[in-house]
Amino acid sequence: MRRYETIFILRPSQGEDEVTTIIENTKKIILDEKGSIITLSRWGLKKLAYTIKKESLGQYIFCDFAGTPAAVAEIERKFRIDDAVLKYLTIKTVDAISDEEIQKAITEAATKLAANRENSDDDDNDFVEEDILEDQEVDVVDEE
Repeated sequence: MRRYETIFILRPSQGEDEVTTIIENTKKIILDEKGSIITLSRWGLKKLAYTIKKESLGQYIFCDFAGTPAAVAEIERKFRIDDAVLKYLTIKTVDAISDEEIQKAITEAATKLAANRENSDDDDNDFVEEDILEDQEVDVVDEE
């Protein structure tokens, strides 16, 4: 298995149900190929640097996962077909990852999320991350 990061941008006009459906389909593809999701986060509505398909805003979704090249090919095939997806990018971060390393990465991601949750009392931060792993919706503010 390999470790990948995928960021995809959805149309801002997509409803919550449609966004959730796209995310669930992506998770299903990864898990069907015997992969593991390390982090899945909704970054929210952001202004695009340039217009894409006549849109100036987009909903950003980030997914860090361990999977096979076949899973990446299927995810990207679905993204190309779906009109709701404006852009996507997948990069391979690690060539080979073991089950122990996957569990360690999941634990580290959960620890980081918990630490960010504790520091979320500051209102002057402008980056909000919403973790959607395992159907949990938690607002987290990242300190920078």
